[in-house]
Amino acid sequence: MQNRFQVKNMDHVLRTKKANAVWKIIFSVCLFALILLLFLFAVQKIGRSADANGAETLRESIQRATVQCYAVEGRYPPDVKYLEEHYGIKIDQKRFHVFYEGFASNIIPDITVVENKQ
Repeated sequence: MQNRFQVKNMDHVLRTKKANAVWKIIFSVCLFALILLLFLFAVQKIGRSADANGAETLRESIQRATVQCYAVEGRYPPDVKYLEEHYGIKIDQKRFHVFYEGFASNIIPDITVVENKQ
């Protein structure tokens, strides 16, 4: 037979288990939110890094296509449009300004890529 102390003790144990379950749920939600925030921060940082390297990457690909054109055709391309039409260079005109200054067909042109700041 149970006495009155055992019933109160059991009631206290049940309340403690319920409280622990609530804290476990709160902890899980907070941990999930923290992981989600860290993930979003990392994605944003990677995006900014890719944007910062975009102009240099475009300049290097135009440079490679220019040298390839010289190797294949024996002359440097007259302008960037020629590289776009014949060598598959894709330039996002809304994002970048490309300055291509060629002096002669046998002298490598000066290539400058500037990112638009909008």
